Amino acid sequence: MADQTVAPPRELSLLQTSSLVVGTVIGSGVFLSLPIVARIGLNPWLTVLIWFLGGVVWIPQILILAEMGTAYPIQGGPYFYLNKAGSPFLAFFYTWTAFLTSDTPTLTIVALGAISALKFFSPVFGDPVIARVLAAGLIIGLALLHYRSVRTGGNLQIVLTVAKLTPLFAIVIIGMFFFGSGNLAGGTAPAAAAGLFAVITAGISSTLWSYAGFTNILYMAGEVKRPERTLPIALIGSLGFVMLAYVLIALCTSAIVPYDDLIAARGDFVNPFQYIGLGAAVAGGVFAVAVFISMLGVLNASIMVQPRLEYAIARDGLFFNAFGHLHPKYLTPDYSILIQSALAIVLFLLGDIENMIGYFTVSYALQNGIVYGAIFALRKRDDYRPSYRSPWWKGMAILAILTQIYVAAGTFLAYPTGGLLASLLLILSGLPVYFYYKSQKRSSTGLTS
Repeated sequence: MADQTVAPPRELSLLQTSSLVVGTVIGSGVFLSLPIVARIGLNPWLTVLIWFLGGVVWIPQILILAEMGTAYPIQGGPYFYLNKAGSPFLAFFYTWTAFLTSDTPTLTIVALGAISALKFFSPVFGDPVIARVLAAGLIIGLALLHYRSVRTGGNLQIVLTVAKLTPLFAIVIIGMFFFGSGNLAGGTAPAAAAGLFAVITAGISSTLWSYAGFTNILYMAGEVKRPERTLPIALIGSLGFVMLAYVLIALCTSAIVPYDDLIAARGDFVNPFQYIGLGAAVAGGVFAVAVFISMLGVLNASIMVQPRLEYAIARDGLFFNAFGHLHPKYLTPDYSILIQSALAIVLFLLGDIENMIGYFTVSYALQNGIVYGAIFALRKRDDYRPSYRSPWWKGMAILAILTQIYVAAGTFLAYPTGGLLASLLLILSGLPVYFYYKSQKRSSTGLTS
């Protein structure tokens, strides 16, 4: 049995924390989702509006998360909030859903996306078998790094975040010179207001993969220095930065790339630098490397942050015991990191990237919705003393919940039904696991680990 008094140290600075948030959010989403959102949006300007609205729906969510995060800045984040709110069942439900249908598939999608970016250099990277083998190598390498050190992983994240932002700024700057290209006049318009609403609903749902990741930093809030100050600044500041970046990237990419070419990509990247004329071959290669680095940044942040959720619930005796193990020397949740990474490799058998994004989206919306509802119970607790309080918190919480219902409904307009139903079945598969561990905990005289 592990020593329950031992906990990971607080080592993450504001810069490292912000890099983890931005590094988790900006990455595969913007590159993979641009063609999907463009295909739904029907024309460039409506597509840009959808990217903006996709960020707007996150505002109430971020404010609520910042408040709960400063009230309980410990490992597990959302799991802990739901448990504190008086519902171990919903706390388990959140963790099980995240583990099987959002967090673990993130590793799979991002690793495949990283290898897909290298197809610019050789078609061999597009071979399904070779791509999966190389993607598995990326996951294994980063898992071993985080197995040994939190600080090294945090420093690597700073480097990868800076490296990934450079080409994004280049797209924006170059794209401004293409506003007169005529590409922004492409596409069509919805025939009626009802059609417009359906388009925007499906489009916002399709941006969720790109905006997802803000919640994850709360999984390891117990390792953040001065969380009462660091968490609100990192969360709120990162949302503003990401919204601005996505709107400008969508606008400038649409100016550079003909709309028909943009919507033709399915489960793949569109390389804007291939369309700039002189030096496009060289610039395209640079962009492919930049996409690879961006994917690597997301993968690094995800492998570092996500296993902390399962670690927290396992320490409470409501999840598989191995996930609650803390390495005696490195003080990292070693088994949780290794098991989640191994399962991500198994998920390579599931299907293509676009199907897995839909599989991810519906579960992510559902699990977030129940977390935001926890604040109504937490606000009544005597030990609830956040350093940051959301303005108009009741309205913000209600909006946060309603947006998740809205996004979940939109996934059935935007993605294949098969992946969505598979996600729902995996969520329900957690019920017997929960009741088993609940009965085990009831009959035990102490916590398992």
